[in-house]
Amino acid sequence: MPEIKKLLIANRGEIALRIHRACHEMGIKTVAVHSTADADAMHVRLADQAICIGPPSATESYLNIANIISAAEVSGADAIHPGYGFLSENAKFAEIVEAHGLIFVGPKPEHIRTMGDKVEAKRTAGALGLPLVPGSDGALTDSAEAKRLARDIGYPVLIKAASGGGGRGMKVVPSEDEMDTLMAQAGSEAKAAFGDATVYMEKYLGNPRHIEFQVFGDGNGNAIHLGERDCSLQRRHQKVLEEAPSPIITPEERERMGGIVAKAMADMGYRGAGTIEFLWEDGEFYFIEMNTRLQVEHPVTEAITGLDLVREQIRIAEGHPLTLRQEDVVFRGHAIECRINAEDPRTFAPSPGLVKQYHAPGGMHVRVDSGLYAGYKVPPYYDSMIAKLIVYGTTRQGALRRLRRALEEFVIEGMKTTIPLHQALLDDPEFQQGDYTIKWLEEWLARQE
Repeated sequence: MPEIKKLLIANRGEIALRIHRACHEMGIKTVAVHSTADADAMHVRLADQAICIGPPSATESYLNIANIISAAEVSGADAIHPGYGFLSENAKFAEIVEAHGLIFVGPKPEHIRTMGDKVEAKRTAGALGLPLVPGSDGALTDSAEAKRLARDIGYPVLIKAASGGGGRGMKVVPSEDEMDTLMAQAGSEAKAAFGDATVYMEKYLGNPRHIEFQVFGDGNGNAIHLGERDCSLQRRHQKVLEEAPSPIITPEERERMGGIVAKAMADMGYRGAGTIEFLWEDGEFYFIEMNTRLQVEHPVTEAITGLDLVREQIRIAEGHPLTLRQEDVVFRGHAIECRINAEDPRTFAPSPGLVKQYHAPGGMHVRVDSGLYAGYKVPPYYDSMIAKLIVYGTTRQGALRRLRRALEEFVIEGMKTTIPLHQALLDDPEFQQGDYTIKWLEEWLARQE
């Protein structure tokens, strides 16, 4: 069984720091790779070794496979953890890592490839017994075929890019008259954003919630689920706040769907951490996609299960069995995560810059994942998320009270942040009751103007 002694973190920001911390607690040395813009980043300062892999552009640094592999070989690393984003769901990268005799802390390359193709993912999910949104069996070839299918499914329907996400290459088609135009637009957007014009169709769900299940497999046919997260609070398909468990999923639903997703992963022989995402409406779950990596919102699952997900990823990559069996997984209390972005809380315009003052909230059951410190300059080249605030309470109401207190304590001066947005959300009666869907936040924001 291979033992990881030195791990290269192929990422930046708070997730790079999160991986570094897990490694050091396991006695594993770390190698930070960084662009020239991130030379002063906290994960670079704390790692045992740091190697510059290129200029600020992610294409020339964090997405530069050759430079990352070279850094691993020069530093003598045994393993690479990709974090999330960047190369984390790049099957070719995973194959190259393993071809160089390094351990890839993530799923098998073939599973990354399968689940990265939306059409193939849907086909595989259906074969594994996951409930699907009614739609096309595969890619759409022409608008005549799309119209025939849409008549069977019933309008409105959704045309989606087979590659990629984030709402690009996605069009709601309300009627047959608009199919030709909107299908062509979706294909053009998909081609421009992802280099692939392939699209497929799904039934358009009017006002669902976004519910995702955290899964773990050992790669040898054993798998467990760690419950669900509610990620319905979104703006332009980007998550803003997540909580676990969902305010609307019953223990019976959790056990039933959790059992289905765990069995699917066991049958697949899945290795490592994964997240199976569903839309939920009127008591029904519909599979939308699987993320074959660690999620930004993994800390809320850690809070209610007591399991260190990064540590578990590393153990499985070394060939160890899962730490827990399903019957050992106990869900306790409630956790909420706020994504703190360097953005204007009203216009959402990016607001990078110098951190003049920084004070993270503390106290019982308050966690902040961030690479910020006073004097650090937030670069303008990457994602605007600069911190995650995670709170835990024995009840949802207790967690909300703790979150309110923690947000009051949080000080980030020198730039605009979305802290005021989260504070305003906490004052809303519907949010307080957990009464929201994936459309709710954008409608709420429109009312604030």
